[in-house]
Amino acid sequence: MDNAEIRVEKGHAEPEEVAAITAVLLARAAAAPAAPVHRARRRAGWRRLEREPGFRAPHSWH
Repeated sequence: MDNAEIRVEKGHAEPEEVAAITAVLLARAAAAPAAPVHRARRRAGWRRLEREPGFRAPHSWH
């Protein structure tokens, strides 16, 4: 198996062991959820005080 996609870096693995780990990896890849759907960014429910104007008229409300 010269051009194998999975390679044992250290030690020796029997062909059955390589087949077992390949089956596990393929099963996990198939069970992985699809890419998340991009949702529009919601506006934050809080406000940043440093972005607020320094003065607000006394008759205004926010």
